[in-house]
Amino acid sequence: MSVQKEMKEPIYYGDPAATDGISVFDQDFDDLFSYDGDDLGLSYTPAQSAFCLWAPTAFEAEVVLYESWQEAEGEHLPMTRDVRGVWRLKVAGDLDGKFYTYRVRVGEQWNEAADPYARAVGVNGDRGAILDLRKTDPERWTDGKPPLADPVDSVIYELHLRDLSVHPASGITHKGQYLGLAEEGTRGPGGILTGLDHIAGLGVTHVQLLPIYDYATESVDETRLSQPHYNWGYDPKNYNAPEGSYATDPYVPAVRIRELKTMIQALHDNGLRVIMDVVYNHVYDGFRVNFTKLVPGYYLRYKPDGSLSNGSGCGNDVASERLMMSRFIVESVLYWAREYHIDGFRFDLMGLIDIETMQEVRRRLDEIDPSILTIGEGWIMDTELAPSRLASQSNADVLPGIGHFNDGFRDAVKGNIFRYEEPGFIGGMGGLEEAVKTGITGGVVYGQATGQFADEPQQCVNFVECHDNHTMWDKIVLSSEGVSDSRREAMHRLASAMVLTSQGIPFVHAGQEFMRTKDGVENSYKSPVEINRMDWERCAAHTSDVAYMRRLIALRKAHPAFRLRTAEEIRTRLIFERSPAGTVAYTLRDHAGGDSAKHLYVLYNANPDGASLSLPDLGEWSILFGDELVTSVAGGKLAVRGLGMVVLAVQP
Repeated sequence: MSVQKEMKEPIYYGDPAATDGISVFDQDFDDLFSYDGDDLGLSYTPAQSAFCLWAPTAFEAEVVLYESWQEAEGEHLPMTRDVRGVWRLKVAGDLDGKFYTYRVRVGEQWNEAADPYARAVGVNGDRGAILDLRKTDPERWTDGKPPLADPVDSVIYELHLRDLSVHPASGITHKGQYLGLAEEGTRGPGGILTGLDHIAGLGVTHVQLLPIYDYATESVDETRLSQPHYNWGYDPKNYNAPEGSYATDPYVPAVRIRELKTMIQALHDNGLRVIMDVVYNHVYDGFRVNFTKLVPGYYLRYKPDGSLSNGSGCGNDVASERLMMSRFIVESVLYWAREYHIDGFRFDLMGLIDIETMQEVRRRLDEIDPSILTIGEGWIMDTELAPSRLASQSNADVLPGIGHFNDGFRDAVKGNIFRYEEPGFIGGMGGLEEAVKTGITGGVVYGQATGQFADEPQQCVNFVECHDNHTMWDKIVLSSEGVSDSRREAMHRLASAMVLTSQGIPFVHAGQEFMRTKDGVENSYKSPVEINRMDWERCAAHTSDVAYMRRLIALRKAHPAFRLRTAEEIRTRLIFERSPAGTVAYTLRDHAGGDSAKHLYVLYNANPDGASLSLPDLGEWSILFGDELVTSVAGGKLAVRGLGMVVLAVQP
């Protein structure tokens, strides 16, 4: 995620006079004014449009209708106050093609804002758009999706849409757009597969997209797309509408919706599920966001001195513990799952969201489709809510079905991300073997000395690289002065191998398969596109590394032993074997369930000079993976040369 400056303007609160003297900060406010109807926002038909706004602190409320996204003055239509702080208006006739906002009087001040529930918006998202969503469905728009039996069967590939296609050699026509990811048959330097075909060819199961909801104009101005622009999008503006900068025409509200659906359908058709990166923990600007304009003070957290809580580092924290904010988050997630057939959600800074909200998200998604993934950054964070109420790793025991990124495993494998010179296990740093084992066992309690946060392996997302911080290649370069590139490549391969053969859910960053570099830039959220784009020329130069990643994924898919479903199975069947320093070895024993091997032996060797190990007497061992590293397998001994992973098997 990106970090923005904190605003210093004074915050204004809702006028208690509008709510019988009850402040928005009192528990009684939720008790008296929370609304559980299912009609908030706009309900459109060709015969009538019904507007429903929750604004308990307002003395008056209006709908403002506009003919276009840029019309200076609209038609002001007064709303009628209803129960529990809700305002209503019905307008007869077909309003398709018009734009709207809400305008409320709080005290003596009038505020105008886009509908928080808007499902379509005009350019730059300042006004909601009125349209028939069914007209945005592409041909063959179905809710069919590739099968997924269990979350640990997933292999996640994290991608920024613009990164994929903007390189001049990508071979993709719709560069930087939704449709770019939908293109098939694209080729790059030397005829390599690019884009969608490249991703599908790796064998991953899910594409996780950095934010694709409508994000702030300060990041990317949709009216100036001909000029250089780039942002990751971690600054939410309209949660329920797609971002317009990825559309072929951001000025026509239906286009971005239809093209996003077309892209999702293309991914499904190619055997790929879609995970949406969602940022409900903070907003782009705590003072100018529509929430604050419509119900001042309610939706965000505040410190005792009246300043905004800032655990996110982005200037504000969302008050997810308040009923209407919690409800908004849950319903927003459900909307994306239903309307766009999204297959999973990655919650940015999930450790800032309250436990009850995340539990409700999981419960409601289970009602739609239990195979929809929920994962997030369960970091332990400082915000104006008790740690016992937050959806962090430390509270994973009350968050079943929700995965947490395993930063402990990441730092053990490649070195602490904030100490650039630290090499980690793959770089030969000693004493990290036990920390590595915690990721191998999927973060579950395995023994007296080994265990992390997970009750079950589905709660552990193992990774060594993501959009944040340095790419693994850049981190290795920083921590391996004087080391040859060939050894660095071996370190990189070993780290990826450890992710793909550990228990839990494996996660890969786009370009990790060809040792992606951002020229040493640590957090590139607003760096030039030349730093961020996927370099298809580098991909062509690293075809053997791409093939290696493909083999790793195929290995995982071929052997259910790498995808054990329960913590008890892991404790019973995964046995760590004796091995010298700088190595970790373990067996996966007596596996049934369609595995072609009765026993597997896995060695991670970080010793550049090789290693010699005794093999457990479980049968006749043969090489399954990493034969290029093996010098001998005989007499109950295994000898290997150089850095890397070796997998042996005993046949049934």
